[in-house]
Amino acid sequence: MKVGDRVTVKASVIVYVHPEHRNQKFDVQGLEGNIVSVITDWHGRPISPNLPIVVDFGNKFKAHFREDELELIQ
Repeated sequence: MKVGDRVTVKASVIVYVHPEHRNQKFDVQGLEGNIVSVITDWHGRPISPNLPIVVDFGNKFKAHFREDELELIQ
């Protein structure tokens, strides 16, 4: 997966930061968005983050995911 790819969340992932459901459980399974970054370094040093893929769903909502939680849309 790379920046710009369109993806859908295929696994059940609970977030608490969705703008319309602030501080409440919200399952993002089935939402579609665009990959905006894949985090591999921090200030030039390589890192191995647990949730490296950042997906933008619009409406001021971004979330971090693992690769196995996402599916490419053709």
